[in-house]
Amino acid sequence: MEEQTSPPGRTDAAVGGSNSSLRRKVRFALILGGLTAFGPLSMDMYLPALPQLTEDLGATTAQAQLTLTSVLLGLAFGQLIAGPLSDSVGRRKPLMVGLGVYITASVLCALSESVYALAALRFLQGLGAAAGMVIARASVRDLYSGLEVARFFSGLMLVTGLAPILAPVIGGQILTYTTWRGVFVVLTTFGVLLMSVVVFALPETKPPEWRQPTRLKSTFATFGRLIAEPSFLGNALTAGLAMAAMFAYISGSSFVLQDIYGMSPQTYSLVFSMNAIGLVAAGQVNARLVGRVATESQLLLSALTSASVAGVLLVSTVLFGLPLPVLLAALFVMIASLGFVMPNTTTLVLANHREVSGSASALLGVSQFVVGALAAPLVGLGGVGSALPMVLVMFGVVLAATTVYVTLGRRASHSAERVTVASGHSTGGDSSGDHSTSSGAARSSPTESARERSAER
Repeated sequence: MEEQTSPPGRTDAAVGGSNSSLRRKVRFALILGGLTAFGPLSMDMYLPALPQLTEDLGATTAQAQLTLTSVLLGLAFGQLIAGPLSDSVGRRKPLMVGLGVYITASVLCALSESVYALAALRFLQGLGAAAGMVIARASVRDLYSGLEVARFFSGLMLVTGLAPILAPVIGGQILTYTTWRGVFVVLTTFGVLLMSVVVFALPETKPPEWRQPTRLKSTFATFGRLIAEPSFLGNALTAGLAMAAMFAYISGSSFVLQDIYGMSPQTYSLVFSMNAIGLVAAGQVNARLVGRVATESQLLLSALTSASVAGVLLVSTVLFGLPLPVLLAALFVMIASLGFVMPNTTTLVLANHREVSGSASALLGVSQFVVGALAAPLVGLGGVGSALPMVLVMFGVVLAATTVYVTLGRRASHSAERVTVASGHSTGGDSSGDHSTSSGAARSSPTESARERSAER
């Protein structure tokens, strides 16, 4: 079977903007949203089953939590493998392999009889899920540039923003009908369904003309070059630190709001849902504002400033005993601000790196999971008798994100935006070219050529 090479990209919109083109774009967004949701679903869906899993496998709490750590490691390191590989052989092949690994590992997880075997299989499950996450981001960069990237990632917030919030709820409902093993059966089914969709509905987005040979030495050289760029490093660290605020919120809010402020589980679920709605809504507002009212950098800085102010209010609320509504309002503002931060940092990280967007996406993913995952244990180290550890961690990482962005990422990002805007004006608004090299203006032709070859077939 010949490889599909007709991505639903910018060329379609330029040719006609027809209803069929819009449908292809929506379908593309839904598929990539599903791939991006792999990680949160794999991490969080089985959280309600941890006590049952611990008892069933005769494990300790620490051993059961090892299964969460292992999937986080798989999600982080899997992106370092799948990202550069997809730059070399295209997006579809590594994605199909990753989905196959995910499905196989999920089946074996459901059959595990040992907590250590489960931890090892969870690592493999994370490796497979990582391919979907990193390749989804890289595929967007293959097809779009400049403002369109920010708008597309903002649109994905509709699909991906709710995944880490709803996954534990779904897991809890599954447990009313089955055991913890049923959670992995559901994850297996999700993997099979998504693989079927990818096989028949997701085309190759990186034509052969854009691919580069994969060598271990050149891969590390690419990673080193990316990390050495102030713009890339600043924006990637900003994204990771912003994700740390989310991890701190997820890991600590249930203890703070229920045990300290006396909320019922039902009220807590309502508050959690409202914050999730704020996160998703902010992403959609960002898509409307970017390029029309402000640039990615301006929106990002405004969001980080808002989150920092909310952090000050959080700490003040706890230290001075302000009413609970003040705490809830500050939490809402901080979480909603991340709906602006995440799509814009992703856009700025991938800017000017189309040829190595898989590697750039991989380093971004590692930053988010490694830096972000460090926040949860920091919240726990402060104990559960006070809300201060959670709010201090959230304020600290948001303040660090703002500092890193201003000192490392902002100036270089302004330069990248000026190049993008200039190119957009010179090409009549079509920013599908790669601005990272002198030949970037001609980089839209491989995609068009690939489309023509596919049509001829």
